[in-house]
Amino acid sequence: MKYTSEITGWGSEAKAFLKELNYIILFNDTAPSELAEISILHSAAELKADIKVGDTFIIGNKVFEVTAVGDEALHTFKELGHATINFAGRDIPDLPGHIMLKGEEPLIEDDIQKGVKIEIY
Repeated sequence: MKYTSEITGWGSEAKAFLKELNYIILFNDTAPSELAEISILHSAAELKADIKVGDTFIIGNKVFEVTAVGDEALHTFKELGHATINFAGRDIPDLPGHIMLKGEEPLIEDDIQKGVKIEIY
């Protein structure tokens, strides 16, 4: 296991990104309030190895494959637990801070609940 954490909360605008743009913004629960408003917050944890293409990214009971990792995403995830998790499944990140995922079942708003685990293998 490269990483394990759990959702601790979310800002008032956070779930709208999933519904409208098919991505979520993750941030450690120490995020400043202006960033917390747009973020899914999770407990701070150590990233034990770099996130790479082909890794498995699990949110609750939804399983995804990492298809691309932006140049900035790895650094900000290690330091701040921050990355944009994009579910478009492309093999090139939309932006440098994106981690691209694909999966059989889409993540939906109801999947985002306090205590839901985030794991990377």
